[in-house]
Amino acid sequence: MHTQLSRRHFVASSLTAGAAMTFMSASSLRAAQSPGNKIVLAVAGVRSGKPGSSGRGIELINKFTALPGVEFKYVIDVDRRHLEPAAAIAAKKQGFAPKMETDFRRVLEDKDVDALLVTTPDHWHAPMATLAAKAGKHVYVEKPCSHNPNEGEILVEVARKTNRLVQMGSQRRSIANVQQMVKDIHEGVIGNVFLAQCFYSRRRPPIGFGKKVAPPAELDWDLWQGPAPRTEYRDNLLPYNWHWFWNWGTGEALNNGVHLLDVARWALGVTFPTKASSFGGRWHDVGLDDWEAPDTQEIQLEFGPGRGISWFGRSCSTFGAPGYKANGIIFFGNKGMIDYDGSGSYTVYDLDNKPGKTVGVPAGSKKKSDLANSADPGLDDSHALNFIESIRGNAKLAAPIEGGHCSTLLAQLGNIAQRTGRSLKIDPATGHILGDDEAAKQWSREYAPGWEPTI
Repeated sequence: MHTQLSRRHFVASSLTAGAAMTFMSASSLRAAQSPGNKIVLAVAGVRSGKPGSSGRGIELINKFTALPGVEFKYVIDVDRRHLEPAAAIAAKKQGFAPKMETDFRRVLEDKDVDALLVTTPDHWHAPMATLAAKAGKHVYVEKPCSHNPNEGEILVEVARKTNRLVQMGSQRRSIANVQQMVKDIHEGVIGNVFLAQCFYSRRRPPIGFGKKVAPPAELDWDLWQGPAPRTEYRDNLLPYNWHWFWNWGTGEALNNGVHLLDVARWALGVTFPTKASSFGGRWHDVGLDDWEAPDTQEIQLEFGPGRGISWFGRSCSTFGAPGYKANGIIFFGNKGMIDYDGSGSYTVYDLDNKPGKTVGVPAGSKKKSDLANSADPGLDDSHALNFIESIRGNAKLAAPIEGGHCSTLLAQLGNIAQRTGRSLKIDPATGHILGDDEAAKQWSREYAPGWEPTI
């Protein structure tokens, strides 16, 4: 089923809502702590990650438990090995242990739960979020909000139909300095902005060739696959390498590209493109593993005459090309440029490359005083706070699903162009592919029986 979403709806709902921000006064803080304002959460996908690092589920437990009047009733994971560590982290933060569950569907039956946080692998994002909204839960879903465009459209419609709040984890929408940068751009600080070039580099070593083995006893492999067509378990998929296989993941373009594409789209004030192209492939470590997605890819998106966005991703190197950086965006206008570091800092340049205003502390600067013209770094996002206060009715979502789907779609169109090997003509009113039946087949996917998401 292809549900078409209009450009007018996206302009009204996503571009204006993107700048929404909530700061809690003393009175609102007291209100949040009152029993009637308590928000009960569940989080799905809580692996602890490598030593010294945390998965998104653990990071969200830390963020949300820091907010007044918020508690976790459940931690959810199909791998039982992750449940006790996650529950212990939540217990330390909130003073009591949440319940541990392996099947999120049982949690959706609990009327006490106000919202579900979805931090699972990509193929689960939209199907799980859709079922949660249908069950009456608000949803915070990590990017990408969907595995394919059709899922994103379904999720948008379900959120609208159920009147549930669905926020995508585009945390830069809630960073004060990024909001200021977008405001500067909209107010013409560099004139008419015609191009945003996004860059991402990270060295990811080869993953080898997976061997078919029995899944770990603690892992419900069938439920982990969920909506995806069934395959045998392989020993090089978990915990992270599923990202590089099309059956479950979406490549670096949606793993990290969506973050920057979202900021670029927001700043340029555009929605759907008119053309999508891509080049690249598994070029760096070719022949060394069974990795499917590109490790080198450039996506080009055109938005009518004289306006475009590109994303250049390298999952094979940490080196930023000369003049560029490993993670960020260069905005080009007819009066100057903005160099955005991908986090919470940016510098404005004139047409002669002379730096002007700098906001925040760019990567590599040791302290704020390194920059005479630096403002509050603003690196800490308030995305979790924005979601909770939106549920309470005190704010508007900073990254509502309508805009989240649109930004996710940009990367998905790039992947479809990459996999078909040709440029795609796009309907700028709906984002749909025009005149290419083969490419349009990738608008959706094959599902395991009974798992197809529906409105």
